[in-house]
Amino acid sequence: MAPNQFGLVQIDDGHVEVDLTPAGKVVRWVGVATMFFFLITFIEIIGDGFKGATGGQAEQLFAFAENPFVGLIIGILATTLIQSSSTTTSIIVGLVAGGLPVSIAVPMVMGANIGTTVTNTLASLGTVGQKEPFRRAFAAATIHDFFNLTAVAIFLPLEIATGFLAKSAAWMAGLFEGSGGVDTDSVDFLDMATAPFVGIAETVVGAVASNEVVQGVLLALIGAVGILLVIRYLGIILGQLMVGRAKDLLHKSIGRGPITGMASGAAVTVVAQSSSVTTSLMVPLAAANTITLRQIYPFTLGANIGTTATALIASMAADEHAEAALTIAFVHLLFNVFATVLIFGVPFLRKLPLMGAETLSNLATENKMYVVAWVLGVYFLLPGLIIAATVFVF
Repeated sequence: MAPNQFGLVQIDDGHVEVDLTPAGKVVRWVGVATMFFFLITFIEIIGDGFKGATGGQAEQLFAFAENPFVGLIIGILATTLIQSSSTTTSIIVGLVAGGLPVSIAVPMVMGANIGTTVTNTLASLGTVGQKEPFRRAFAAATIHDFFNLTAVAIFLPLEIATGFLAKSAAWMAGLFEGSGGVDTDSVDFLDMATAPFVGIAETVVGAVASNEVVQGVLLALIGAVGILLVIRYLGIILGQLMVGRAKDLLHKSIGRGPITGMASGAAVTVVAQSSSVTTSLMVPLAAANTITLRQIYPFTLGANIGTTATALIASMAADEHAEAALTIAFVHLLFNVFATVLIFGVPFLRKLPLMGAETLSNLATENKMYVVAWVLGVYFLLPGLIIAATVFVF
């Protein structure tokens, strides 16, 4: 296919590549800026909708989630369905901006880390008919599961007991408030820029429903769907711009040591706007025996950290609860950074995800029912049992 002013699409035996001209790159970077703008806009919409739907009583509405284990399950199930922790945490930021207490949102953010890993497991099933490739692929997929489960098992009880993540994140958010920092409540240019689009959404919703609560629910749904679409297309555009560089980064750095692997995982995830996508890239490479499980491990940890960038950007949209929204975004970042430092830094803990992934992949290679049991158990049955326990025990 001949090149045009925006780029060249080459099709060869069903393989598609995008070869961008300078003009094409400019167009796509404009697209990136536009997607970030609309991400902020939809965060404002979901925040306004949540405030309207709850009538300012967000804490009472989410009283059922005051139990941190219920909040954790909400995060797991939401991300399992959406398949993007970036999207889930951006939505949580919007809810906090609309009045959801940070204490309730913290376990939800932790749950988002667990829910996003099911994509890797599903990706590994592409090699299910080949014994050794499947064993390697399934181990590469589930090491993400085992790390995030270990992180939650350690840090959720600590957070319940001390609140150290929320306190540390609040301190960091405070650095951007008032003297010596950026007062996020006074960044009026964002409100001015997004106000027309928020106004359009409110006008449309007002024409559909007269009840204030219904209007709030509809606005929140518009914001949530908008975030889903924005992050999806943001990933597509950034992927077109950076796919070549991302591949080079992977091949050059992933085997150079854990620090470089983490850095490359974080960088590629910021580009892809999805840790699910980033870590799923590793599955076919592992199946082909191109990289080892121990090389994939630090790359996965970097992907966990890289996925927090979206929520930090989304927190810029907050107005009335600006510092709280920024706090929950920092909670996501600190949770992943602290988990990486502790688990990967302590030799005994570092081995746990590796041992879990290798053991489970060996079992699954011999009996595929272990795959079914793992997916249903971790992402659906276990959450259900935890909710049932909290209802009847607590």
